[in-house]
Amino acid sequence: MSHAIMILIRGFGANPAMYELDRLPNGGEMEKALIGLGCNPSVPAVFVGRNFMGGSHDVMSLNIQGKLKPLLIKANAIWI
Repeated sequence: MSHAIMILIRGFGANPAMYELDRLPNGGEMEKALIGLGCNPSVPAVFVGRNFMGGSHDVMSLNIQGKLKPLLIKANAIWI
């Protein structure tokens, strides 16, 4: 599902960063922190700017509601 979220966000013209927790030395700690934020499953955990948006279902819902693009603009991820 992470791939689908990346494609969705790139479709708006943003260049998202992706961190693969299983490849990071402190990935286990990061995963525990994400679960503590309420992200279950812990990946994908989507942040726009410094704000936690939730998992893939949450981001897809924001997009369907027309709220994702304004969030990306507010975070200066896109300039439209």
